[in-house]
Amino acid sequence: MAKQAKKRPEVLSPAGTLEKLKVAVDYGADAVFVGGQAYGLRSRAGNFSMEELQEGIDYAHKRGAKVYVAANMVTHEGNEAGAGAWFKQLRDMGLDAVIISDPALIVICSTEAPGLDIHLSTQASSTNYETFEFWKQVGLTRVVLAREVNMAELAEIRKQTAVEIEAFVHGAMCISYSGRCVLSNHMSHRDANRGGCSQSCRWKYDLYEMPFGSERQSLRGEIPEEYSMSSVDMCMIEHIPDLIENGVDSLKIEGRMKSIHYVSTVTNCYKAAVDAYMESPEAFYAIKDDLIDELWKVAQRELATGFYYHIPSENEQLFGARRKIPQYKFVAEVVDFDQAAMRATIRQRNVIVEGDRVEFYGPGFRHFETTIHNLKDADGQAIKRAPNPMELLSIDVPQAVKPGDMIRACKEGLVNLYRKDGTSQTVRA
Repeated sequence: MAKQAKKRPEVLSPAGTLEKLKVAVDYGADAVFVGGQAYGLRSRAGNFSMEELQEGIDYAHKRGAKVYVAANMVTHEGNEAGAGAWFKQLRDMGLDAVIISDPALIVICSTEAPGLDIHLSTQASSTNYETFEFWKQVGLTRVVLAREVNMAELAEIRKQTAVEIEAFVHGAMCISYSGRCVLSNHMSHRDANRGGCSQSCRWKYDLYEMPFGSERQSLRGEIPEEYSMSSVDMCMIEHIPDLIENGVDSLKIEGRMKSIHYVSTVTNCYKAAVDAYMESPEAFYAIKDDLIDELWKVAQRELATGFYYHIPSENEQLFGARRKIPQYKFVAEVVDFDQAAMRATIRQRNVIVEGDRVEFYGPGFRHFETTIHNLKDADGQAIKRAPNPMELLSIDVPQAVKPGDMIRACKEGLVNLYRKDGTSQTVRA
């Protein structure tokens, strides 16, 4: 098969709640993936009721975006009960696709809800083009690539099949093969493959001597932050050209349990990266460093490229020394703007103090910095400090803002990022 012409991939963002869905769409997501209240793998992700899902679908479609529902659990006997009627209801609501890993659910969906697109979950571990072709014959329209596939293998898969490829580009990685973990079930009786993961790989582990009648003693001495199985997060923002040139159809951002600060920031960055590269390679490389700096303004672990360029080593796990991550504090969102008075009404999310240095940012990668000035409460009374989240406040702004813009508090000066090899890099915070 001849190499396909360069095509714009969709930016696919996580949406753990209806609020996050709307934020993701507003900040440039071409599609979002959500969880319903059954058959998914994130039981604590604020999953959607049918009423919320319908509102989310309508909101996304009105703005040209798609909605996918994750139904990627591994079913045990009885877990599949009612799935046919559920898939049929999703189809009739106008859902764009479901994401499934279990063959039983795939058969139920395709026979009882014909017309509803099915995407194969990364849990199914698709690592070669023959597998893609098999699922094409079954009737699936897209395969989410196994996270163990490298860039050369991805390129070969693209050459050999026309099935849509969805690939993870940002967010938390799993220490287990394609996320199929039994450790949580063994250690806490919570089945990760049926939505109950207790994230045992994120716990701290050590080796101890346990003398009878005495306190336990570490055999190696107490080492701070000893996460021996915990993987770092993925970040492919610098490698968008490779993903686009190799024909990836959908760039998937992980994080249905992340905040709206995270969803808006990361979606904004990948949307800007894709738009820039589709314009020209020069346009992408001109903003690449700004995109990297922007991603470090949200809370996350260290970042790496997963399996795309090499087999992960100890450098892709969180143990021993960790680099110091700069974080901006998300403090508010804009709900209204008075152009004549140049005042913004904001909904507070964290403590705000008169004189704080803040950064406004919005869809389309818009940014500016200013200070909190003329802070007033909902009654119009001047205040010096606003400590209570979700209150409506107002402030002066030096330039126009829009409802939905976010505000984060800036840290002043420079921050050192410490690497495991003992070297460091100084960046602007």
